[in-house]
Amino acid sequence: MTGQAQRPALGPLERRRIILITAVAVALFVGVRLLPTGTNLSHMDFRVKGGNVIEFCDPANPQFLPVVAVRSPVALTVRATGSARAGEVVHATLTLTTFSGKPIAPEDLLVVQTRRIHLLIVDPSLDDYQHEHPEPGRNPGEWVFSFRPRFGGTYRLFADFTPVATNRGLYSETELAVDGPPNPVVAGTQAPSWSFVEGGYAFALSPSSPIRAGVPTSLTLSLRRIDCGPVPVQPVMNAFAHLVAFDSDRSGFAHIHPNESDVTRAPDPLRPRFTFRLTIPSAGRYVVWSQVNLAGTEIYAPFWFDVAR
Repeated sequence: MTGQAQRPALGPLERRRIILITAVAVALFVGVRLLPTGTNLSHMDFRVKGGNVIEFCDPANPQFLPVVAVRSPVALTVRATGSARAGEVVHATLTLTTFSGKPIAPEDLLVVQTRRIHLLIVDPSLDDYQHEHPEPGRNPGEWVFSFRPRFGGTYRLFADFTPVATNRGLYSETELAVDGPPNPVVAGTQAPSWSFVEGGYAFALSPSSPIRAGVPTSLTLSLRRIDCGPVPVQPVMNAFAHLVAFDSDRSGFAHIHPNESDVTRAPDPLRPRFTFRLTIPSAGRYVVWSQVNLAGTEIYAPFWFDVAR
């Protein structure tokens, strides 16, 4: 019977070599684990148990989001630094935390369309819409911004952002009271219109078919200069145009970008046109605000319309 050959015993040099290699491997493993990942928040920090919770949004499938009626995994509050009055610049601070109270800092959010937070601000009449980009404040979770409200009343602020931990769009909302006379126009009583003129330019928004609840639709935004000259469209937030839709109750919004995503390809200099895709779930009166950059000046144009059942 033949026995198996025995391995020669390791000498002191070989044992020291193995110990050294093992120690280096353990140190590398621990070092990699301790390296900063850019965010201290995980995917679970943006999950809330139970029903009626807002879902993450797929940017490839833009739709109207009923933000007010559902719970967000993110808590959003706002306070004015001083007075908040119509016609005056209001300086304010947002506080953005997870549902469990963890602050959401700059490293916790991705840069999307050149910014970490898109703040959509509307008055009760929806005749005053402003798009701002809060910047990090002094303390973690604080974000500062300013805007000039046109009217008095309770402004609603929708925050649009994408956590690093999820890589999917998320939303929250809050309100800020502004002193001063409110707009006498009641939201939703504005006459439907697909055209608007501002600053010597004519804006038109055209649906591909009558807009019906729950049915995807295509919208075309076209611009022309009244004197028939060139339209100096420049990129704004990494796109040539943006659309934001609100319902008359301000219960939610849709923030959509044009299908023409390559800003290195200049649009038609005389009649630029941009197409968008949108799904609105419920019937009612809505407004779409377009935002474009014309020769360095950002212009907003509203379009009121009805959505059929």
